[in-house]
Amino acid sequence: MLTQLEQRILDFIRDYIGDHEHAPTLSEIGQSLEISSKGTVHRYVQSLIEKGELEHVQRGWRGIRLASPTPTRSTTLPLVGRIAAGHPIEAIPGQEELNLSDMFVGRDRYALQIKGDSMIGVGILDGDLVIIEPRDRAEYGDIVVALIDEQEATLKRYKRYADGRVELSPENPDLQPMVFDPRRVRIQGILVGQLRTYQ
Repeated sequence: MLTQLEQRILDFIRDYIGDHEHAPTLSEIGQSLEISSKGTVHRYVQSLIEKGELEHVQRGWRGIRLASPTPTRSTTLPLVGRIAAGHPIEAIPGQEELNLSDMFVGRDRYALQIKGDSMIGVGILDGDLVIIEPRDRAEYGDIVVALIDEQEATLKRYKRYADGRVELSPENPDLQPMVFDPRRVRIQGILVGQLRTYQ
């Protein structure tokens, strides 16, 4: 059973995640519900975690998610057929659905928005959203999120050579690969998907 305030906080978090696709901070929760003490908000959020309503899956309060998300918005689209990008063919309605959750949502997966044109050669453009699965290791040729010198994160193709050197390669002929001592590079995730909207 939840207290009245716990339910209000849970409802706010659920609505906020639905609107922003990430959790609010403690300050945002407190401001919305007119709770001046961040410690009070922390205590109630922690109680919701202990009661199994929320999960804390990443560092920081943005890493909170609903333990049992309420499907307030559909995560499926009708798959109505196939369409040619060359010669026209008839798009025939079908009965299948495309489940976006199955494609992109996995435990701890997260999205990043691309800034720049270093990966245009593989169709990743400025403003695109990429879906990342957290990993601390990568295979030769994977597209990874790499943290350089614990300061700068970048999305590049990963290559590691027999002598230990790590190469982070852009997919843009106008840019040069970056080569590092492996101690300077920490893999944070692997590219698993991409999203782009046109409106």
